Amino acid sequence: MKVAILGRPNVGKSSIVNFLAGKARQIVTDIPGTTRDAIDLKIKTDGKEYILIDTAGLRRRSKIKENLEFFMSLRTVKALERADVAALLIEGHTGLVKQDIQIIEEIARFKKPMVICVNKWDLVDKDDSTADRFRAEFREKLPTLSYMPLLFMSAISGKRVKTVFERLEYVYAEYIKRIQTSVLNEFLVEAVNKRHPAAVRGKYMKLFYMTQAETAPPRFIIFSNYPKFIKEEYKRYLENRLREKFGFEGVPLTINFKKR
Repeated sequence: MKVAILGRPNVGKSSIVNFLAGKARQIVTDIPGTTRDAIDLKIKTDGKEYILIDTAGLRRRSKIKENLEFFMSLRTVKALERADVAALLIEGHTGLVKQDIQIIEEIARFKKPMVICVNKWDLVDKDDSTADRFRAEFREKLPTLSYMPLLFMSAISGKRVKTVFERLEYVYAEYIKRIQTSVLNEFLVEAVNKRHPAAVRGKYMKLFYMTQAETAPPRFIIFSNYPKFIKEEYKRYLENRLREKFGFEGVPLTINFKKR
């Protein structure tokens, strides 16, 4: 499994890579797609092998004055193109900032499964509801991407760092999951009965049946009499119900509507 370790500068990417790799750290140079723009580290833990695409080693070229945000986006894209899953580090004591949101949106654009690692959690003054407040803030800032799982950890102390692999394995399993057509159609009937799509220009919407066309990333097709008139609000409703019913935590979903 190829894992992209992503995050803005100084968020702790080097620390988490060093902790995960430990003494087994090995620079890989013979992997197809490896370029001078990234360092690949092959590690083995609990009998499983992983390749960490370490963007922490990337630095701006000294002779070229490049826009920092553009350069960050470029190296993020290169890592995502090769990755199976992404681990994004953000800082617990600063919360979600603009650059974090940009990278999250980039990962979603590439339709990659993701775990958000809230690093430096040991620096946060906490009470019993601190993590819940953080989750609420995350949902408020990124309401359409609130399906991303949060893992509170500290790369320096090592607290919960090893859990990263377990979470990545979990979201990847969700990424390749397939739901039977018969089960999907039972779901569709139930969802429509609870909330029917609104009529448009006097046209009554019918949703006939649903199937999963692809995995990795999951893509679903719903056949309708007027697919172009299905509103975005209703599409979000169906996606939310789909996640409630079948999970897909950490995984971007695509729902296409076609005419029958």
